[in-house]
Amino acid sequence: MLLVREPLETYRRQVRDFLLSNFYISEANSLEVDTSLLDQGIIDSTGVLEVIGFIEETFGITVEDSELLPENLDSIEGIARFVMSKKS
Repeated sequence: MLLVREPLETYRRQVRDFLLSNFYISEANSLEVDTSLLDQGIIDSTGVLEVIGFIEETFGITVEDSELLPENLDSIEGIARFVMSKKS
Protein backbone atom coordinates (compact mmCIF):
# COMPACT_ATOMS: atom_id res chain seq x y z
CA MET A 1 0.00 0.00 0.00
CA LEU A 2 1.34 3.42 -0.96
CA LEU A 3 1.18 6.20 1.59
CA VAL A 4 0.28 9.61 0.26
CA ARG A 5 2.61 12.27 1.67
CA GLU A 6 0.97 15.46 2.75
CA PRO A 7 2.30 18.40 0.82
CA LEU A 8 4.78 20.76 2.42
CA GLU A 9 2.17 23.53 2.34
CA THR A 10 -0.11 21.55 4.66
CA TYR A 11 2.69 21.27 7.21
CA ARG A 12 3.46 24.97 6.86
CA ARG A 13 -0.17 25.86 7.51
CA GLN A 14 -0.44 23.59 10.57
CA VAL A 15 2.77 25.00 12.08
CA ARG A 16 1.72 28.60 11.37
CA ASP A 17 -1.71 28.02 12.93
CA PHE A 18 -0.07 26.52 16.03
CA LEU A 19 2.29 29.47 16.40
CA LEU A 20 -0.51 32.02 15.96
CA SER A 21 -2.65 30.20 18.54
CA ASN A 22 0.04 29.67 21.17
CA PHE A 23 2.48 32.57 20.97
CA TYR A 24 2.15 36.34 20.96
CA ILE A 25 2.59 37.59 17.42
CA SER A 26 1.64 41.25 17.10
CA GLU A 27 1.14 41.17 13.35
CA ALA A 28 0.08 37.80 11.99
CA ASN A 29 0.69 38.96 8.42
CA SER A 30 4.36 39.53 9.23
CA LEU A 31 4.89 35.85 10.07
CA GLU A 32 6.49 34.57 6.89
CA VAL A 33 7.62 30.98 6.35
CA ASP A 34 11.27 32.00 6.67
CA THR A 35 10.89 34.35 9.67
CA SER A 36 13.36 33.39 12.42
CA LEU A 37 11.17 32.51 15.39
CA LEU A 38 14.03 32.97 17.85
CA ASP A 39 15.52 36.16 16.38
CA GLN A 40 12.08 37.79 16.25
CA GLY A 41 11.36 36.85 19.87
CA ILE A 42 8.33 34.76 18.92
CA ILE A 43 9.65 31.76 20.84
CA ASP A 44 12.31 31.35 23.51
CA SER A 45 13.87 28.19 24.94
CA THR A 46 10.59 27.24 26.64
CA GLY A 47 8.78 27.93 23.38
CA VAL A 48 11.11 25.54 21.58
CA LEU A 49 9.98 22.82 23.98
CA GLU A 50 6.34 23.66 23.19
CA VAL A 51 7.06 23.47 19.47
CA ILE A 52 8.74 20.09 19.93
CA GLY A 53 5.72 18.84 21.88
CA PHE A 54 3.44 20.08 19.10
CA ILE A 55 5.53 18.36 16.42
CA GLU A 56 5.61 15.04 18.28
CA GLU A 57 1.93 15.07 19.17
CA THR A 58 0.55 16.39 15.90
CA PHE A 59 2.71 14.53 13.43
CA GLY A 60 3.46 11.39 15.43
CA ILE A 61 7.23 11.68 15.17
CA THR A 62 9.99 11.79 17.75
CA VAL A 63 12.44 14.69 17.80
CA GLU A 64 15.84 13.35 18.81
CA ASP A 65 18.33 15.47 20.78
CA SER A 66 20.66 15.46 17.78
CA GLU A 67 17.88 17.05 15.69
CA LEU A 68 17.48 20.09 17.95
CA LEU A 69 19.08 22.37 15.40
CA PRO A 70 18.11 25.89 14.27
CA GLU A 71 17.57 24.71 10.70
CA ASN A 72 14.92 22.29 11.97
CA LEU A 73 13.10 24.49 14.49
CA ASP A 74 13.71 28.21 13.84
CA SER A 75 11.16 28.91 11.11
CA ILE A 76 7.90 27.62 9.73
CA GLU A 77 9.73 26.42 6.63
CA GLY A 78 12.41 24.65 8.66
CA ILE A 79 9.85 22.91 10.85
CA ALA A 80 7.71 21.87 7.87
CA ARG A 81 10.72 20.47 5.99
CA PHE A 82 11.94 18.69 9.14
CA VAL A 83 8.50 17.07 9.63
CA MET A 84 8.39 16.05 5.96
CA SER A 85 11.83 14.47 6.16
CA LYS A 86 10.92 12.53 9.32
CA LYS A 87 7.64 11.28 7.82
CA SER A 88 9.22 10.06 4.59
